Amino acid sequence: MPHTSSCPPALLSPMALWLALMLHLSLSSQAADRRTFPVGKSQGVKEKTLILLDVSTKSPVRTVNENFLSLQLDPSIIHDGWLDFLSSKRLVTLARGLSPAFLRFGGKRTDFLQFQNLRNPAKSRGGPGPDYYLKNYEDDIVRSDVALDKQKGCKIAQHPDVMLELQREKAAQMHLVLLKEQFSNTYSNLILTARSLDKLYNFADCSGLHLIFALNALRRNPNNSWNSSSALGLVKYSASKKYNISWELGNEPNNYRTMHGRAVNGSQLGKDYIQLKSLLQPIRTYSRASLYGPNIGRPRKNVIALLDGFMKVAGSTVDAVTWQHYYIDGRVVKVMDFLKTRLLDTLSDQIRKIQKVVNTYTPGKKIWLEGVVTTSAGGTNNLSDSYAAGFLWLNTLGMLANQGIDVVIRHSFFDHGYNHLVDQNFNPLPDYWLSLLYKRLIGPKVLAVHVAGLQRKPRPGRVIRDKLRIYAHCTSHHNHNYVRGSITLYIINLHRSRKKIKLAGTLRDKIVHQYLLQPYGQDGLQSNI
Repeated sequence: MPHTSSCPPALLSPMALWLALMLHLSLSSQAADRRTFPVGKSQGVKEKTLILLDVSTKSPVRTVNENFLSLQLDPSIIHDGWLDFLSSKRLVTLARGLSPAFLRFGGKRTDFLQFQNLRNPAKSRGGPGPDYYLKNYEDDIVRSDVALDKQKGCKIAQHPDVMLELQREKAAQMHLVLLKEQFSNTYSNLILTARSLDKLYNFADCSGLHLIFALNALRRNPNNSWNSSSALGLVKYSASKKYNISWELGNEPNNYRTMHGRAVNGSQLGKDYIQLKSLLQPIRTYSRASLYGPNIGRPRKNVIALLDGFMKVAGSTVDAVTWQHYYIDGRVVKVMDFLKTRLLDTLSDQIRKIQKVVNTYTPGKKIWLEGVVTTSAGGTNNLSDSYAAGFLWLNTLGMLANQGIDVVIRHSFFDHGYNHLVDQNFNPLPDYWLSLLYKRLIGPKVLAVHVAGLQRKPRPGRVIRDKLRIYAHCTSHHNHNYVRGSITLYIINLHRSRKKIKLAGTLRDKIVHQYLLQPYGQDGLQSNI
């Protein structure tokens, strides 16, 4: 193969996510089959449309961050007690599977987080349940902490089943409290102790993740400027421990008026970021630490105005501009919502809006999508944590990489609502397996896809939406099962009929491994095991 090619196709590894409404999906929530391509016909399924597929390998159209698929933990894990269990060997192992990646510690409760330099929080920690339950539970936590302190290097624990069961009971009760706060938009303060910060950093470090900590931006002085006193204590403590951390300030500042009754405009937020940069620079450990923001919400008119004001003042201060995206209102959602092309395409318009503002002030500045979830309000049980949600997730990854978004951070890796990748039994959910396969196969170089055989003439006033999504990357160079120059394709078929794809041009006569994934059991689209 010529050396001018970015990744000449020595081997192909297509990852297929198929949907025929009359059939099951071929996306496995447990393991991936590797089969030769093409796959034989299924009985009773009519094949329509021969599609010729080729990929341009001369040069990538985009190159995204090595940590493109990254993770988020919500501060609610302090409230419900799960932060104490981040040292679990199983949880760390699952997180390691998705490294290298960033780990953002942030969410709706970011701006109610207060740092206290306490080493033993057992006496100050509260929670539901009778006194004997809490006492025994807290004693177990303290004993576990003491045992971990005696370890060198990564601190990994094997928690007894009884201890985990007590924690699940506590978390289930606290989940109701957290939901009430979220729906009433009234949040209580959270205390992050030094011990808790140690556990959080230990989890990130042991898992091969780089921690990004979102500081509380709602602590305000009378003139509405940012009060950095609590943040300074946290930063100085982290520096004393030589923790390698990047920083953010706040979470969805466009919602501050409804959450706190005090609005912060883009210009003021920009000044706050400059203040944070000044706070970090004298501290040797963080004098060159990366800074990300402003983590705005969905780019509606008022949000775009906030971003515009921020970029004018502090666009050059941040290393990447960040925003969040929610596809569906979590209170009203059906399984078929995850398969609507109109829904899949809502993200593309938001990307253009963000890019327009960013490129006006800082052309070429990296843009990250943080806190992306399929459904808002914590998600919907047996839907946003099910196999069906994989269509949105895989299409999100493909669309973002194609349009040059540098990093996408999945909310949440563990615990928060039903949008997570790992459940409270420390079992991976379908989107975890999809993410793991993506990490193993997909490299940062994005390739142009050429497709023939799908042309249709639109009717007057009707938009033709693409129901066959095909994305291509150079295969990850970390995957030693494939030689350099291999290509990975991933395909989403939302048509009612099966499509026959013929590899043409550069891809013709290449060895192919096809990864077929399908739901487990009789739940079909709503399978979550």
